[in-house]
Amino acid sequence: MTVQQEPLQPPRIGRARDALLRRLVDLVAMPASRLAHQDRSMVGDILLDMLFHATERERMMCAHRLAASREAPRRLLRYLAQCEFEIAQPLLEQNEAFDSSDLCEIVQVTTTEHRFAVANRKVVPPSVSEALAEYGELHVVRELILNEGASLPEQAVDRLLARSREEVELCPLLVERLELRPSQAMAMFWWSDGLTRRKILQRHSADRLEVIETCKDVFEMMAAEKWADPVARKALQLIERRQRNRSALDRSEYDSLEGAINAAAIEGMNPELAQEIGFISGVRPVTIAKIMSDAGGEGLAVLCKATGVKRDFLPVLWAALRRPLEIEEGQIHPQFAIVAETYELLTVAKAQTTLRYWNWSLSSAFSSQALRDAEDMDTPANEEAAFSTSQRTARLVFGK
Repeated sequence: MTVQQEPLQPPRIGRARDALLRRLVDLVAMPASRLAHQDRSMVGDILLDMLFHATERERMMCAHRLAASREAPRRLLRYLAQCEFEIAQPLLEQNEAFDSSDLCEIVQVTTTEHRFAVANRKVVPPSVSEALAEYGELHVVRELILNEGASLPEQAVDRLLARSREEVELCPLLVERLELRPSQAMAMFWWSDGLTRRKILQRHSADRLEVIETCKDVFEMMAAEKWADPVARKALQLIERRQRNRSALDRSEYDSLEGAINAAAIEGMNPELAQEIGFISGVRPVTIAKIMSDAGGEGLAVLCKATGVKRDFLPVLWAALRRPLEIEEGQIHPQFAIVAETYELLTVAKAQTTLRYWNWSLSSAFSSQALRDAEDMDTPANEEAAFSTSQRTARLVFGK
């Protein structure tokens, strides 16, 4: 009788690999007290090489296992964090071993989902915030700004400020950030909504009292030198207490700023009258043009308060621009109501600071590159050219 033999079963391939993979993951996740640094480094190299040939399921197992590990080799963690988002997600959301360089690399070479997870981390270092501001999509940038654990360096705020001109929904988020500087806020004012504008005026206008007191003797020195130094003269323009330009008024056909406003109400505002009002107010033609053409009109309130124009002249100036004061008889127009409220909200000193920031930004450097460009032009003949290099900021403010 012949005994029938069972067919031989081929050995199951993969059991050893699966077991080895799990053992190696356990090893690299061990605390420093249990595994020597040299051993961990060697195991990490072996595991990384195996992961190159692993399945998505195996990579996901490793990522979940190492999500809370601060001891795992960063080369290994970086590889997993750059895999498909489903694999990378637990590491990007939980692992604290990544440094700024790791996260910047992840931001630059991965997807929107990866960047969103980085923007939402408990702590986002400054250099990573800058990278996200440059590469991040709108919803990523929003998440970054809303994240209180994200540190926004000045360069990142500059990038976000430039983006906010087209993506205006960023303005109310940026105005809440403590990193926003007055010069940046004053630039953003022009394309912000009414509520954001109010916050900018409340939070970023200074009264300059201590500055004026500290520098008051310098004004006497400059007067003795007949204001010949252009650098000091331009700097003192932001500090001085007086706003109206007396010499411009002496040359004007109008006896006062109020007289020019009344003439505009009677004749209608034209470019010549607007420029005359600007000269008497001590601001540049491009600044007064921006104020007069601004749809919101809050700049008119700033102009009147800064120059000491009484509140009764605010509706006169508004009417001179052919803007409605009422929506129907006895009912004030809501936009003029906002402008009138802005006038009451501001002190004269803070209104002056705001107006001078707008005016001063035309020829002042707010970026290190602009300063470097100016330093390259160190001869008197190039002085005006040096100032013009910094008008990149003015282009942001005035849209030119």
